[in-house]
Amino acid sequence: MTELVDDGAELYIGLISGTSADGIDAALVRFEQNQPRLMHALTHAWPEALRAQILRVSQGETTLDLDTFGRLDVAIGHTFANAVEALLAQSSTPASSVRAVGSHGQTIRHRPTGEHPFTLQIGNAAVIAERCAIDVVADFRSADVAAGGQGAPLLPAVHAMLLQAPDHARVVLNLGGIANITVLSTHGDVFGFDTGPANGLMDAWCLRHRGEAFDRGGAFAASGHVNETLLAELLRDPYFALPPPKSTGREHFHLAWLDARLHSLSISPADVQATLLELTSRSIAMAIDAHANDATDVLLCGGGVHNPVLMQRLQELLQPRELASTAAYGVDPDYLEASAFAWLARQRLLGLPGNLPAVTGAKGFRVLGAVYPAPRDAR
Repeated sequence: MTELVDDGAELYIGLISGTSADGIDAALVRFEQNQPRLMHALTHAWPEALRAQILRVSQGETTLDLDTFGRLDVAIGHTFANAVEALLAQSSTPASSVRAVGSHGQTIRHRPTGEHPFTLQIGNAAVIAERCAIDVVADFRSADVAAGGQGAPLLPAVHAMLLQAPDHARVVLNLGGIANITVLSTHGDVFGFDTGPANGLMDAWCLRHRGEAFDRGGAFAASGHVNETLLAELLRDPYFALPPPKSTGREHFHLAWLDARLHSLSISPADVQATLLELTSRSIAMAIDAHANDATDVLLCGGGVHNPVLMQRLQELLQPRELASTAAYGVDPDYLEASAFAWLARQRLLGLPGNLPAVTGAKGFRVLGAVYPAPRDAR
């Protein structure tokens, strides 16, 4: 993190809570000659009751009437506003110096295919704008879906800007609740898609059996053994065989999905956790082998970089490719995604596209996001 300098550079804030809903990542980003530079960041914890409700809804365990939906949307908006206020306080940044907040919101459903495709991220942006007195850009995915795209992933444009190598093909692997890859070719082409679960299933299983939000250090998985029968059943899910463009989320890969495949098997919780880690690793390796076979290195970001057992297994499966954290290239692996939504907010205010049709499958480039202005009497 770097001290702020008042030199006319633009400041934006990016916010995201991913599919694991393990916290709201908030990033204060400074743009210098169109290049984003992370100045300060934090992860703001969810109130436990609100997080539990988000997980139940996103996994399809409960339905919402309109009143409950409205209250949840506003409650999430207030929590996002709390994250902004905490970031401003920690970085000693006045709200008036921030051009806009890019708020991804909380995905509660992602259905980009079918007769009426949609994607739904909530977290009332008007509440954030009112509370923080900063313009807010939100709803980044809908325009891409309306144009026939998946609405995801949106990070590849930022991966290319920050991490493309001129002399060799490279993969950027984001390990959030869901895993996605960005394939960066030597001639400037960018390609990517969601490979399947990353941490989401492991986190949910760990919470159920250990009461912990995630498998710290991968110790739970390391204590078990991979069950090849269960693994084969999990890998038979049609999603893995779908060609890109494709995207997925917790509404597909959740505990009910796992339970349906466990019903006739007697497997210890530790062995299930080990098998879920292997599912993540193998599905990623299969995707990279199929779509980025010429890549010589894989750069990793997202919460999964802190799981050494997962990192070791990925290294085994992806050799001889070299694996490294994006930190080795000056990009914070924990806040790259939040920083990307600061960039997307800036793109929206400049009237520039934020999607890559080659990644999402949209009909063309689209300006993404809706603007919620700060109240004029607060600026």
